[in-house]
Amino acid sequence: MRILVLSNLFPSAWDPLRASFNRQQFDRLGARHEVEVLVPVDFRQHRRPPAGAPPALAHARAGTFTFWYPPRIGRSLHALAWCASLWSQRRRWLRQGGFDLLLASWAFPDAVGTAWLARRLGLPYAVKVHGSDLNVLAGYRLRRWQIARSLRGAGAVLAVSRALAGRAVELGAAPAGVHVLYNGVDGALFRPGDRAAARRALGLPVEGRLLLFVGNLKPEKGCIDALAALPTVRDRHPGTRIAFVGEGPARARLQASAAGSGLADAVLLAGARGHAELPAWMQAADLLVLPSHNEGVPNVVLEAMSCGLPVVATAVGGIPEVLPPLAGLLVPPRDPAALAATLDQALARPWNGAAIRGHAAGFDWDDNIARLDAILTGVVQAHRARSPE
Repeated sequence: MRILVLSNLFPSAWDPLRASFNRQQFDRLGARHEVEVLVPVDFRQHRRPPAGAPPALAHARAGTFTFWYPPRIGRSLHALAWCASLWSQRRRWLRQGGFDLLLASWAFPDAVGTAWLARRLGLPYAVKVHGSDLNVLAGYRLRRWQIARSLRGAGAVLAVSRALAGRAVELGAAPAGVHVLYNGVDGALFRPGDRAAARRALGLPVEGRLLLFVGNLKPEKGCIDALAALPTVRDRHPGTRIAFVGEGPARARLQASAAGSGLADAVLLAGARGHAELPAWMQAADLLVLPSHNEGVPNVVLEAMSCGLPVVATAVGGIPEVLPPLAGLLVPPRDPAALAATLDQALARPWNGAAIRGHAAGFDWDDNIARLDAILTGVVQAHRARSPE
C-alpha cells in the first residue's frame, strides 16, 4: 500500500527530537509499505532557523508544510486553517500521490483535517490517538464535535491504551473499529547497564541515589511536583538528586525553585537529549519518576522498564495498564506529598531488574507493526469493497 501519515507528532528540522515513538513506528511500517509522512510546522517555528537535522529514516520518507492559523484567537478554527494550509501548498502532490490510505496521528487538528482531506480525495483514513488530544482537547465544546466526527468517519481508531480506547468510544467511535495498540520499545537500544559506568560516562557522581525525569518540562507533566517532593525524599535518603532530561516552559521555574530552596546542587537540568542518549540516563538512575497530570501511555515508561529501571508514576491514562507492581508504584496526580512518600517507599525496597525487563519485552515493535499492518490493510480492503468499480 501507499500510505500518507499526517501528524504534528513527528520529528522535523525545527523540532528534531519530537515524538520518537511515531518516528520508530512509521519508519518500521515503511519496511512493509510505501510510507510518506507529512508534518505540519507552525508558521512561527518556520520563521526561525532549523534546530538541526532529525534522525535519519531507514524506510519512510518525510516532508513538511507550513501550518498557518490566526494566533491567539479561534482555536476551534485550527482544523479549517490546517486544511487550507495543506491544500494550498500540496494540492497537486496530494491529487497525484496515488495513496491508498491516510493515517492521522493526533486528534486535533490533524485527524479533523485528515477526515476532510480523505473525503476530498475519496480515500479511507485511520486515526491514532495519544492521550491529551482526547483527554484534554476534546473537553472543549467546539473542538469536541469536530474530533467526534473525525472518529466516527474513520475506518479504524488506534488507541495507545484501553483507557483511551474507552474515551474514543464515548466520543462516538464505533467500538468494533477501535483497537488498542500499545507502542513498542527497542529492546536492543534500551537495555540494562552498569550504573556506576553510566554515571561516569555522563559526568555524574557515582555515589547517592538518582531520580530521573524524562519529558517536556511543562507543569502538566508533573516536573514541578517532582521537584516539590525532593526535600522530603532527601530527608529520608540524604544525598538524593534528580535529573530533568528535557526542555520546556517550566525550566526557568524549576531552576528558580531549586535555587530558592537550597537544592541547586541536587537538581540537574540536563536539557533535551537525543533518543539514543536516553538509555545511558536510565542505566545511571535508581528510579524513573513521571508524575504527569494526564497521559496516554508514555513511551519513556516502557523504555525505562526495558532498562530494568523501576518507575514511580501517576495513575492516569494508560499508565496503570502497563506498569505492574513488579515494575513500579503508582501515585495520585497533583499530590507532591503522596509522591514523596511513594518515592521513599520505592527507594527503600529491592527491585528485580531482570523481571522488570522481562515485562517490558511484551511491548515489541515487531508485534506492533504486524498488528498495525493488519488493521490498516483491513481498512483499505473494506473501503474497496464498498466502492463501485
